[in-house]
Amino acid sequence: MPDSTLRFSSRVENYIKYRPDYPQAVIATLLEECHLTSASLVADIGSGTGLLTKLFLQRGNQVFAVEPNREMRAASEERLCTYPGFHSVAGRAEATTLADQSVDFVVAGQAFHWFDRPKARHEFFRILQRAGWVMLVWNEREIRTTPFLMAYDQLLHRHATDYAQVDHKQVDEAILADFYGPHGFKSRSFSQRQAFDYAGVLGRLLSSSYAPEAGHPNYEPMLVELSRIFQAHEVNGQVGFEYTTRMYYGQLS
Repeated sequence: MPDSTLRFSSRVENYIKYRPDYPQAVIATLLEECHLTSASLVADIGSGTGLLTKLFLQRGNQVFAVEPNREMRAASEERLCTYPGFHSVAGRAEATTLADQSVDFVVAGQAFHWFDRPKARHEFFRILQRAGWVMLVWNEREIRTTPFLMAYDQLLHRHATDYAQVDHKQVDEAILADFYGPHGFKSRSFSQRQAFDYAGVLGRLLSSSYAPEAGHPNYEPMLVELSRIFQAHEVNGQVGFEYTTRMYYGQLS
């Protein structure tokens, strides 16, 4: 099976430009319910280009950004090196290289569905201090709220390489309950939106690991269809991507 950590190597630029940020409400929830302070030590697992890492750095936290993909890790180092609390770590969810009981929070944005869950759970137990927290979050693209988003999702089903197989929605509440353990977890959700011209829509599409790239037989037909649905649904040269940010948090037990 191909190494999933290599899937984004050629997509870093588009990922930085076109993926949505995480809302400040994520931090507010951790402040209110999980005792997050500026002194809390955070491990961002599968940190990618640093979208989630940056939220914590902006409020003064020390963050260990653990990322196995060299290209994505280099991008985060370039973008976040001016924050004194930023620490780039070459590691995986299952082998972070961090010390025992060294962090107060383990967080993962748009990444948990790639982990080997039993091994990651064991590793999180190891690196978390007692009473530490685990927070998982996804920006989930809506697929039924507008005609454009319905057409875009149909395009992915027709042309993407393994869209259904790697969809993070396969991580359901039963899987999360098993991961967190008997003490369970809480969840919150927030809404956000992006507006794109055609170049933005194309960049957003190509930031996805399942989108075929140039040279793949599905690539050109996909672009033809993308142009068609953009022209059919644009208003003043733009279309909207709507998201529900789904956040899960709790203490492993």
